[in-house]
Amino acid sequence: MLVNCVAYQDGRKLADIQKREIKSYLARPGCFVWVALRDADAGELAEMQDEFDLHELAVEDARQGNQRPKFEEYGNSLFAVLHTVEVAGEELNVGEVDVFVGRNYVLSARQKTERGFQDVRARCEREPELLQHGPGYVLYALMDAVVDRYVPVLDAVETELEALEEQIFTGKAPRENIEALYYVKQKLMLLKHAAGPLLDASSRLFGGRVPQACAGLGEYFRDVYDHLVRLNQSLDTLRDTVTTAIQVNLAMITIGESEVTKRLAAYAALVAVPTMIAGIYGMNFEQMPELNWRFGYPVALAVMAGIDAYLFYRFRKARWL
Repeated sequence: MLVNCVAYQDGRKLADIQKREIKSYLARPGCFVWVALRDADAGELAEMQDEFDLHELAVEDARQGNQRPKFEEYGNSLFAVLHTVEVAGEELNVGEVDVFVGRNYVLSARQKTERGFQDVRARCEREPELLQHGPGYVLYALMDAVVDRYVPVLDAVETELEALEEQIFTGKAPRENIEALYYVKQKLMLLKHAAGPLLDASSRLFGGRVPQACAGLGEYFRDVYDHLVRLNQSLDTLRDTVTTAIQVNLAMITIGESEVTKRLAAYAALVAVPTMIAGIYGMNFEQMPELNWRFGYPVALAVMAGIDAYLFYRFRKARWL
Protein backbone atom coordinates (compact mmCIF):
# COMPACT_ATOMS: atom_id res chain seq x y z
CA MET A 1 0.00 0.00 0.00
CA LEU A 2 1.29 3.45 -0.93
CA VAL A 3 1.50 5.65 2.16
CA ASN A 4 3.19 8.79 0.79
CA CYS A 5 4.76 9.98 -2.44
CA VAL A 6 6.32 13.42 -2.02
CA ALA A 7 8.75 15.52 -4.03
CA TYR A 8 11.33 17.78 -2.33
CA GLN A 9 13.64 20.44 -3.71
CA ASP A 10 16.36 22.37 -1.89
CA GLY A 11 15.22 20.88 1.41
CA ARG A 12 11.59 21.91 1.08
CA LYS A 13 8.48 20.02 0.14
CA LEU A 14 7.24 20.69 -3.38
CA ALA A 15 4.08 18.61 -3.52
CA ASP A 16 2.40 15.30 -2.95
CA ILE A 17 2.63 13.61 -6.33
CA GLN A 18 1.17 10.61 -8.12
CA LYS A 19 3.24 7.58 -9.01
CA ARG A 20 3.02 8.42 -12.70
CA GLU A 21 4.71 11.78 -12.00
CA ILE A 22 7.78 10.34 -10.29
CA LYS A 23 10.06 10.25 -13.32
CA SER A 24 9.28 13.81 -14.29
CA TYR A 25 10.27 15.05 -10.82
CA LEU A 26 13.38 12.89 -10.80
CA ALA A 27 14.52 14.73 -13.92
CA ARG A 28 14.45 18.10 -12.13
CA PRO A 29 17.82 19.40 -10.86
CA GLY A 30 18.13 19.44 -7.06
CA CYS A 31 14.90 17.49 -6.62
CA PHE A 32 14.35 14.13 -4.98
CA VAL A 33 11.30 11.94 -4.37
CA TRP A 34 10.48 10.10 -1.14
CA VAL A 35 8.04 7.22 -1.46
CA ALA A 36 6.78 5.24 1.54
CA LEU A 37 5.14 1.82 1.18
CA ARG A 38 3.50 -0.43 3.73
CA ASP A 39 3.30 -4.22 3.31
CA ALA A 40 4.01 -3.84 -0.39
CA ASP A 41 3.28 -6.80 -2.64
CA ALA A 42 5.43 -8.02 -5.51
CA GLY A 43 3.52 -5.90 -8.02
CA GLU A 44 4.09 -2.65 -6.15
CA LEU A 45 7.78 -3.40 -5.71
CA ALA A 46 8.09 -4.19 -9.40
CA GLU A 47 6.42 -0.87 -10.20
CA MET A 48 8.85 1.02 -7.97
CA GLN A 49 11.74 -0.91 -9.49
CA ASP A 50 10.74 0.42 -12.88
CA GLU A 51 10.29 3.99 -11.61
CA PHE A 52 13.62 4.22 -9.74
CA ASP A 53 15.65 1.66 -11.69
CA LEU A 54 16.30 -0.36 -8.54
CA HIS A 55 18.76 -3.22 -8.55
CA GLU A 56 17.13 -6.60 -9.04
CA LEU A 57 18.90 -8.25 -6.08
CA ALA A 58 17.82 -5.50 -3.68
CA VAL A 59 14.22 -5.77 -4.83
CA GLU A 60 14.36 -9.55 -4.43
CA ASP A 61 15.53 -9.15 -0.81
CA ALA A 62 12.71 -6.68 -0.11
CA ARG A 63 10.19 -8.99 -1.74
CA GLN A 64 11.26 -12.02 0.30
CA GLY A 65 11.61 -10.17 3.62
CA ASN A 66 13.12 -11.70 6.78
CA GLN A 67 16.52 -10.24 5.92
CA ARG A 68 19.32 -9.64 8.38
CA PRO A 69 19.94 -5.93 9.15
CA LYS A 70 22.48 -4.79 6.58
CA PHE A 71 23.65 -2.11 4.13
CA GLU A 72 24.51 -3.05 0.56
CA GLU A 73 25.81 -0.84 -2.25
CA TYR A 74 24.64 -1.27 -5.82
CA GLY A 75 26.55 1.25 -7.91
CA ASN A 76 25.52 4.72 -6.74
CA SER A 77 22.54 3.40 -4.77
CA LEU A 78 22.31 1.97 -1.27
CA PHE A 79 19.97 -0.71 0.06
CA ALA A 80 19.38 -0.82 3.82
CA VAL A 81 17.48 -3.36 5.91
CA LEU A 82 16.39 -2.27 9.40
CA HIS A 83 14.45 -4.27 11.96
CA THR A 84 11.74 -2.66 14.06
CA VAL A 85 10.74 -4.04 17.48
CA GLU A 86 7.39 -3.10 19.00
CA VAL A 87 5.69 -4.10 22.25
CA ALA A 88 2.42 -5.93 21.58
CA GLY A 89 0.91 -6.86 24.95
CA GLU A 90 3.37 -9.28 26.53
CA GLU A 91 4.94 -10.12 23.18
CA LEU A 92 7.48 -8.35 21.00
CA ASN A 93 6.56 -7.80 17.37
CA VAL A 94 9.52 -7.75 14.96
CA GLY A 95 9.08 -5.95 11.67
CA GLU A 96 11.31 -4.88 8.82
CA VAL A 97 11.98 -1.64 6.98
CA ASP A 98 13.70 -1.81 3.59
CA VAL A 99 15.16 1.50 2.41
CA PHE A 100 16.38 2.17 -1.14
CA VAL A 101 18.50 5.30 -1.38
CA GLY A 102 19.74 6.85 -4.60
CA ARG A 103 21.01 10.18 -5.79
CA ASN A 104 17.51 11.64 -6.10
CA TYR A 105 15.13 9.23 -4.43
CA VAL A 106 14.28 7.41 -1.22
CA LEU A 107 11.96 4.42 -1.15
CA SER A 108 11.03 3.01 2.27
CA ALA A 109 8.96 -0.17 2.49
CA ARG A 110 7.92 -1.40 5.91
CA GLN A 111 6.54 -4.83 6.68
CA LYS A 112 4.82 -6.18 9.80
CA THR A 113 5.25 -2.80 11.47
CA GLU A 114 2.23 -1.07 12.98
CA ARG A 115 3.83 2.27 13.75
CA GLY A 116 4.70 4.31 10.70
CA PHE A 117 7.27 7.04 10.09
CA GLN A 118 5.04 10.07 9.68
CA ASP A 119 6.89 11.68 12.59
CA VAL A 120 10.18 11.17 10.74
CA ARG A 121 8.81 12.85 7.62
CA ALA A 122 7.51 15.74 9.74
CA ARG A 123 10.90 16.08 11.44
CA CYS A 124 12.71 16.22 8.11
CA GLU A 125 10.30 18.83 6.75
CA ARG A 126 10.88 20.96 9.87
CA GLU A 127 14.63 20.93 9.16
CA PRO A 128 15.01 22.12 5.54
CA GLU A 129 18.64 23.11 6.11
CA LEU A 130 19.40 19.47 6.88
CA LEU A 131 17.01 18.02 4.32
CA GLN A 132 19.09 19.85 1.71
CA HIS A 133 21.57 16.98 2.11
CA GLY A 134 19.01 14.95 0.21
CA PRO A 135 18.16 11.24 0.46
CA GLY A 136 21.14 10.53 2.73
CA TYR A 137 19.64 12.65 5.48
CA VAL A 138 16.31 10.84 5.12
CA LEU A 139 18.15 7.54 5.61
CA TYR A 140 19.78 8.94 8.75
CA ALA A 141 16.41 10.13 10.10
CA LEU A 142 14.84 6.72 9.50
CA MET A 143 17.76 4.94 11.17
CA ASP A 144 17.69 7.32 14.11
CA ALA A 145 13.96 6.74 14.61
CA VAL A 146 14.31 2.95 14.45
CA VAL A 147 17.16 2.95 16.97
CA ASP A 148 15.38 5.37 19.30
CA ARG A 149 12.33 3.10 19.31
CA TYR A 150 14.47 0.27 20.68
CA VAL A 151 14.99 2.19 23.92
CA PRO A 152 11.43 2.05 25.38
CA VAL A 153 11.24 -1.63 24.42
CA LEU A 154 14.48 -2.27 26.29
CA ASP A 155 13.18 -0.29 29.28
CA ALA A 156 10.01 -2.41 29.35
CA VAL A 157 12.01 -5.64 29.31
CA GLU A 158 14.31 -4.29 32.04
CA THR A 159 11.29 -3.44 34.22
CA GLU A 160 9.96 -6.97 33.70
CA LEU A 161 13.33 -8.40 34.69
CA GLU A 162 13.49 -6.30 37.88
CA ALA A 163 10.06 -7.59 38.93
CA LEU A 164 11.20 -11.17 38.37
CA GLU A 165 14.37 -10.61 40.39
CA GLU A 166 12.26 -9.55 43.37
CA GLN A 167 10.21 -12.76 43.10
CA ILE A 168 13.25 -15.03 43.19
CA PHE A 169 13.75 -14.61 46.95
CA THR A 170 10.09 -15.01 47.86
CA GLY A 171 10.38 -18.78 47.44
CA LYS A 172 7.18 -18.93 45.43
CA ALA A 173 6.78 -20.80 42.11
CA PRO A 174 10.49 -21.26 41.26
CA ARG A 175 9.63 -23.12 38.07
CA GLU A 176 7.46 -20.23 36.89
CA ASN A 177 10.29 -17.82 37.68
CA ILE A 178 12.70 -19.78 35.49
CA GLU A 179 10.19 -19.91 32.63
CA ALA A 180 9.60 -16.16 32.92
CA LEU A 181 13.36 -15.48 32.97
CA TYR A 182 13.88 -17.54 29.83
CA TYR A 183 11.03 -15.59 28.23
CA VAL A 184 12.80 -12.33 29.09
CA LYS A 185 16.01 -13.76 27.65
CA GLN A 186 14.21 -14.50 24.39
CA LYS A 187 13.01 -10.89 24.22
CA LEU A 188 16.56 -9.65 24.74
CA MET A 189 17.74 -11.96 21.98
CA LEU A 190 15.17 -10.46 19.61
CA LEU A 191 16.48 -7.00 20.39
CA LYS A 192 20.06 -8.20 20.02
CA HIS A 193 19.32 -9.71 16.61
CA ALA A 194 17.95 -6.31 15.54
CA ALA A 195 20.57 -4.01 17.05
CA GLY A 196 23.71 -6.17 16.87
CA PRO A 197 24.01 -6.53 13.08
CA LEU A 198 22.94 -2.91 12.62
CA LEU A 199 25.85 -1.82 14.80
CA ASP A 200 28.35 -3.57 12.54
CA ALA A 201 26.67 -2.37 9.36
CA SER A 202 26.31 1.28 10.39
CA SER A 203 30.03 1.56 11.14
CA ARG A 204 30.62 1.67 7.37
CA LEU A 205 28.55 4.85 6.94
CA PHE A 206 31.09 7.26 8.42
CA GLY A 207 34.85 7.57 8.28
CA GLY A 208 36.95 6.29 5.41
CA ARG A 209 35.14 5.37 2.23
CA VAL A 210 31.41 5.84 2.70
CA PRO A 211 28.55 5.18 0.24
CA GLN A 212 27.95 8.10 -2.09
CA ALA A 213 24.43 8.60 -0.74
CA CYS A 214 25.83 9.17 2.78
CA ALA A 215 28.61 11.57 1.83
CA GLY A 216 28.82 14.64 4.05
CA LEU A 217 26.69 13.13 6.82
CA GLY A 218 29.38 11.26 8.74
CA GLU A 219 28.73 12.99 12.07
CA TYR A 220 25.04 12.11 11.92
CA PHE A 221 25.62 8.44 11.19
CA ARG A 222 28.33 8.38 13.87
CA ASP A 223 25.70 9.63 16.34
CA VAL A 224 23.42 6.70 15.42
CA TYR A 225 26.40 4.37 15.80
CA ASP A 226 27.08 5.74 19.31
CA HIS A 227 23.45 5.11 20.27
CA LEU A 228 23.75 1.56 19.00
CA VAL A 229 26.95 1.00 20.98
CA ARG A 230 25.25 2.05 24.22
CA LEU A 231 22.18 0.01 23.37
CA ASN A 232 24.20 -3.13 22.68
CA GLN A 233 26.17 -2.65 25.89
CA SER A 234 22.90 -2.42 27.84
CA LEU A 235 21.62 -5.53 26.08
CA ASP A 236 24.77 -7.47 26.97
CA THR A 237 24.50 -6.34 30.59
CA LEU A 238 20.85 -7.38 30.82
CA ARG A 239 21.57 -10.74 29.22
CA ASP A 240 24.29 -11.35 31.81
CA THR A 241 21.83 -10.30 34.51
CA VAL A 242 19.24 -12.78 33.24
CA THR A 243 21.84 -15.56 33.22
CA THR A 244 22.83 -14.68 36.79
CA ALA A 245 19.17 -14.53 37.87
CA ILE A 246 18.55 -17.99 36.41
CA GLN A 247 21.59 -19.37 38.24
CA VAL A 248 20.46 -17.72 41.49
CA ASN A 249 16.96 -19.14 41.04
CA LEU A 250 18.38 -22.63 40.47
CA ALA A 251 20.60 -22.19 43.53
CA MET A 252 17.57 -21.19 45.59
CA ILE A 253 15.77 -24.32 44.40
CA THR A 254 18.79 -26.43 45.38
CA ILE A 255 18.96 -24.75 48.79
CA GLY A 256 15.25 -25.36 49.32
CA GLU A 257 15.62 -29.01 48.40
CA SER A 258 18.60 -29.28 50.75
CA GLU A 259 16.52 -27.82 53.58
CA VAL A 260 13.78 -30.36 52.95
CA THR A 261 16.35 -33.17 52.87
CA LYS A 262 17.81 -32.04 56.21
CA ARG A 263 14.37 -31.91 57.79
CA LEU A 264 13.50 -35.35 56.52
CA ALA A 265 16.84 -36.70 57.80
CA ALA A 266 16.25 -35.12 61.20
CA TYR A 267 12.74 -36.57 61.50
CA ALA A 268 14.06 -39.94 60.34
CA ALA A 269 16.68 -39.84 63.13
CA LEU A 270 14.01 -39.01 65.71
CA VAL A 271 12.00 -42.03 64.59
CA ALA A 272 15.03 -44.31 64.20
CA VAL A 273 16.19 -44.16 67.84
CA PRO A 274 12.98 -45.46 69.48
CA THR A 275 12.55 -47.90 66.60
CA MET A 276 16.00 -49.30 67.28
CA ILE A 277 15.40 -49.66 71.03
CA ALA A 278 11.96 -51.17 70.52
CA GLY A 279 13.42 -53.52 67.93
CA ILE A 280 16.09 -54.73 70.36
CA TYR A 281 13.54 -55.42 73.09
CA GLY A 282 11.32 -57.13 70.58
CA MET A 283 13.86 -59.91 70.09
CA ASN A 284 12.93 -63.24 71.72
CA PHE A 285 15.85 -63.91 74.07
CA GLU A 286 15.46 -64.95 77.70
CA GLN A 287 18.57 -63.17 78.97
CA MET A 288 17.63 -59.67 77.77
CA PRO A 289 18.89 -56.96 80.19
CA GLU A 290 16.25 -55.83 82.67
CA LEU A 291 13.66 -58.03 81.02
CA ASN A 292 11.96 -58.94 84.29
CA TRP A 293 12.61 -55.62 86.01
CA ARG A 294 9.48 -53.89 87.23
CA PHE A 295 10.53 -50.47 85.88
CA GLY A 296 12.12 -51.74 82.67
CA TYR A 297 9.27 -50.62 80.39
CA PRO A 298 8.95 -47.04 81.67
CA VAL A 299 12.73 -46.67 81.75
CA ALA A 300 12.95 -47.78 78.11
CA LEU A 301 10.30 -45.21 77.16
CA ALA A 302 12.09 -42.55 79.15
CA VAL A 303 15.38 -43.35 77.43
CA MET A 304 13.68 -43.11 74.04
CA ALA A 305 12.08 -39.78 74.93
CA GLY A 306 15.31 -38.45 76.40
CA ILE A 307 17.40 -39.32 73.37
CA ASP A 308 14.79 -37.87 71.02
CA ALA A 309 14.60 -34.71 73.09
CA TYR A 310 18.39 -34.35 72.95
CA LEU A 311 18.43 -34.96 69.17
CA PHE A 312 15.58 -32.48 68.68
CA TYR A 313 17.54 -29.86 70.63
CA ARG A 314 20.66 -30.44 68.53
CA PHE A 315 18.74 -30.37 65.25
CA ARG A 316 17.03 -27.11 66.20
CA LYS A 317 20.34 -25.62 67.19
CA ALA A 318 21.80 -26.65 63.83
CA ARG A 319 18.65 -25.27 62.12
CA TRP A 320 17.73 -28.58 60.61
CA LEU A 321 14.28 -28.29 62.16
